[in-house]
Amino acid sequence: MSGLDIAARRIGAERQPIAIVDGFHPDPDTLRAAAKAAKYDTGRHHYPGVRAPLPPDYFARVRPALARVLRDVFGHGAGIELLDASFSIVSTPPGDLAVAQRLPHVDAVHSGRIALVHYLAPEGGDGTAFFRHRGTGFETIDGARSARYLAALDAELRADPPAAAYPLGDTALFERIAHVEARYNRAVLYRSVLLHSGAIAAGARLDADPATGRLTVTAFLSIP
Repeated sequence: MSGLDIAARRIGAERQPIAIVDGFHPDPDTLRAAAKAAKYDTGRHHYPGVRAPLPPDYFARVRPALARVLRDVFGHGAGIELLDASFSIVSTPPGDLAVAQRLPHVDAVHSGRIALVHYLAPEGGDGTAFFRHRGTGFETIDGARSARYLAALDAELRADPPAAAYPLGDTALFERIAHVEARYNRAVLYRSVLLHSGAIAAGARLDADPATGRLTVTAFLSIP
């Protein structure tokens, strides 16, 4: 794991752990070449862009780093179940975003789910931001909080729908509590219950070409 650099942080008032891993994949240039050759389709589950399958050996190559992060940062030393993973490129123009895509979100309401974003654009660019919902004070949305959060958010959206833009900084409804900058071959891992969004700047180039777009690997894992 030469070149591997793991930084652990606790963010917000809830002090949730996140891990920032530089040097995540041992051969990012070959991985990027595979991404350029992959076939992309429209993303599912409200993803604002396109996705493509990963090389079959992706998780074998990153497993040593992944196992260390899950053990040292999230306190889980046993089994990992892969739920979903793909090359992903944000490409939807702000004006075409659905209301749900203009807001921070959670990927699941189960605390045993971990999200992974692996940045593969050489120039770095937009990273990942984390948020607190002002109305409830929630930074995480689990099963116990979901109904209250969704009811509060629905009332707020009916009164004042968000502008057609990606979440980036503070808004009327959300306060940004942390930001992870994108760097080539950096990964960020966090619990899927954390409110977050891709930190897509206004005027960012939203190109679906893996050679020039915001290329990442996104994955969702389940841990005991």
